[in-house]
This record gives sequence, C-alpha cells and structure tokens, in this order.
Amino acid sequence: MYSLAGYGEMIADDVRMSAYRDALRRAIRPGCVVIDLGAGAGIMACLAVRFGASRVYAIEPSDAIGVAREIAQANGLAERIRFIQDTSDHVELPERADILVSDLRGVLPPYTGHFAAIGDARRRLLKVGGKIIPALDTIWAAAVEAPELYERQIKSWRDGEFNLAPGRWRMANIWSKARVRPEQLLTDACLWATVDYRTVIEPAVRGSLTLGARRGGLAHGLALWFDAELLDEIGFSNAPDHPEAIYGHAFFPFPEPTLLSPGDVLAITIRADFVESDYLWSWDTAIHQPDGTEVKSFRQSEFHHLPLSAAKLRTRASSFTPTLNREGEIDGVVLSLFGTGQTLGDIAKDLATTFPDEFGDWKTALDRVARLSAIYGA
Repeated sequence: MYSLAGYGEMIADDVRMSAYRDALRRAIRPGCVVIDLGAGAGIMACLAVRFGASRVYAIEPSDAIGVAREIAQANGLAERIRFIQDTSDHVELPERADILVSDLRGVLPPYTGHFAAIGDARRRLLKVGGKIIPALDTIWAAAVEAPELYERQIKSWRDGEFNLAPGRWRMANIWSKARVRPEQLLTDACLWATVDYRTVIEPAVRGSLTLGARRGGLAHGLALWFDAELLDEIGFSNAPDHPEAIYGHAFFPFPEPTLLSPGDVLAITIRADFVESDYLWSWDTAIHQPDGTEVKSFRQSEFHHLPLSAAKLRTRASSFTPTLNREGEIDGVVLSLFGTGQTLGDIAKDLATTFPDEFGDWKTALDRVARLSAIYGA
C-alpha cells in the first residue's frame, strides 16, 4: 500500500507521467469506458476523462480514494468518475471496460498481489480485445561495483568487540532500493524476465541469465531495473543511463565483494516466489573464469534474512493443531459480535467486561474493535 506522500511523488515523476499521459491520449476514444486499477490519488482517472472517456471506474482500497474524489471535484471531472473503495477482486461493474490502466509496481514489477489483481480484472472487467496499460515490463540485471550501497547495507555489522559475521550474512540476504550509475556496471545488462500483462496469470517470476564482465572491478552485487511498454511502443526505461524515475533500482548484494576480471562469467538464477501476501526473492550466483574454472558461488534468499525459531516453524507445519492464544480469543469475541446488530460502542463495552485485565475501560477496548471493523466490517 502506498502512502499519500508516495502518490504525490509518483504524480511529480515526469518520466512516468509523460509516458502514461501519451498512452492514455492515444488509447482513449470518445465514449469509451476506462478502469483505473489502484487509482491512488486519481490522476489517471482524471486524465482519462480529459481525453474523452465517458465513464471511469477508479478502484482503490486505501483512503487515498477520498483525495482522488476531491481532486476530481476540484477539476470539474467527478461527474464521469465512479470512485470505488475496495480491492478489485471484490468489485462487480455494470459493464466491461475498453481500457484497463494501472501502475501497481514497487521498485520492480513483482510486488504484493499486483499480477493477480491485473489478471482478475482482465478476465472479469475488461472487454475481449480491450487495451491494457501497461502492456508489458522487461526486467534487466547487471553486476555492479557499488561500495557505497554495500557499505550502507552492512555498515552496522562490522566486527569490533564481537564477531558479527552472522549479522553481515543475514543482511546480505535482503535486497534494497538504490540508484545505480552507468559507470558502476561491470557487465552488460541482460534480460532476466518479461511480464506480459495481457496474459500474466502465474505470480512467480523466475529466470536465469549469463553476465560477462566487460571490465575488471570489485563486484558488490546485482542491480535490477525494468523497462515499460505501455501501449504501441509508448513507454519508458528505468535503466541507469536514462533519466531517474521514482521506482529506483533494486540492489541485490553478494555475501562478500568479489573481484572480477575482464572475460569472467557470472551464471545467475533469480526467483521471485509469491508467498502468502508478498514476494520472497532468491538469487544464486556462480562466477567462472574464461576457461570455465569456478571462482566462487553464492546461494542467497530473503528466507535467510531473519531466522525462524523452532516454535514458529512448528506452527507452520501441516501437522500442527492450532488453538487460539489470548490475542486470538479477543479478536474472536469481537468478530463473533459483528452482524448481531450491536454498535461498535456496545461491542467495546462487552469486550471490556469479558477481558478486564486487557482493557481498563470500554473506550480503550473501542480502539481494538474499531481496528477490526476497518478490516472486516461492511
């Protein structure tokens, strides 16, 4: 979920907005129907109306939808926009749309439930043959010499009074948002994966690539970025040698800086596996000299970033028989009272009476009840 400040930064990004504006201008015909999926502050919806759409369905689960409504009203565009605060998989529309526009990416296109949301909207809410903006993203990778990025990631884990190697190793198993300059690339960029939004179903993204060192230097990790094709060759590049965009680049560190010589070859496998509600990234690297001799190899994964205790692992096993802990009991009581005709205040008073050790008075309990209502209430 993006913040309101984040939406403002996205609107101010000329690289992004110029491309989306051109794509919408070309795609929209008078009278067409548009879905703005993940509308945020509603700028795409407003552009769609301005370019001639007869109706726009702006779908956004966060409270930013209120800001979108206010912006549309301030610009005299609200009459043709229907604002829907919900996730798209819960939305039914009275008609199918001609155009589906979205930007649900994070630093990289695999981000939360992005692909599933677009796939569902494409199947249920878009006309057959309707246009999807963006059409596809291509994701690129290169080995980089980036001491400042590496230092930023592990600087707190230098040995001093104690050996902190375990902390350094775990920090090397998580990627971060960064900005890489062209002169930091030690290899040519190579395509890792293509995401075609016109057909995407599977949330996992996996691929292997081979990078050849074009100059010598100390490799600190991999940089990943994407290029976007929005519509009919309209798009933008987020590559290091292009104007900076809001997305930034992804820096995947190596466990240790590794010296590369010209002609060395890096065999890379990168996986983005969708687990529960987000992506788990893994990256394996094997470095070979030109004659094929392996110099080093690394196997890294966000799974190793923080250790899971035996107790936590036990609760994830298929053989585990769960019972409710105290927090679960409290939430269970609250949820059982939803739909009974009681107000939130009434439920809070019941909760304070049932769990006096946890809540000093009903007003304290009301915070808990209201939070659950915001998630599960209808």
